[in-house]
Amino acid sequence: MLQSPESQFSPNAAPAAKYTPVKPATSPMDQANIGRSVVIKGEVTGAESLFIDGRIEGTINFTGNRVTVGRNGNVAANIVAKEVVIMGKVQGNVDCADRLDIRSEGALSGDVITHRISIEEGAVLKGGVEVRVPDKKEQKTQEFVQHKQEAPKEAPKSMSATAGNA
Repeated sequence: MLQSPESQFSPNAAPAAKYTPVKPATSPMDQANIGRSVVIKGEVTGAESLFIDGRIEGTINFTGNRVTVGRNGNVAANIVAKEVVIMGKVQGNVDCADRLDIRSEGALSGDVITHRISIEEGAVLKGGVEVRVPDKKEQKTQEFVQHKQEAPKEAPKSMSATAGNA
């Protein structure tokens, strides 16, 4: 077949569509990592997200952030965080301000206090679970009930109709 003298892939030709890479939700700088060979005994606190692939014994306190226990992670500690994702093993109590997510290869042995919980098929959970209502909804419900109780009760108004001569 005959082709036109211009090449379809000339260096001056602009590509039809540009590729724009997708940015991750959090940059690597926003997350602290504990590697496989790292062992920490004591209290771990911080103001950024934490990824654990090593071993921690003690307490973990990341109240406003996410704590992720990786597949190789082994935690023997109580965890307090906004979100907790468990893919490894955790022995201790978990207190989440938002949600707990236990993935299929994860195991948790301890009590849980959270607002939302997700447990995949194959995950292990041994302990008590307390799912609390978020504070905002609880306050609105209390205010609504209180308002209903304080509202004055009005006597039903009756209207009378009379037939008149027009």
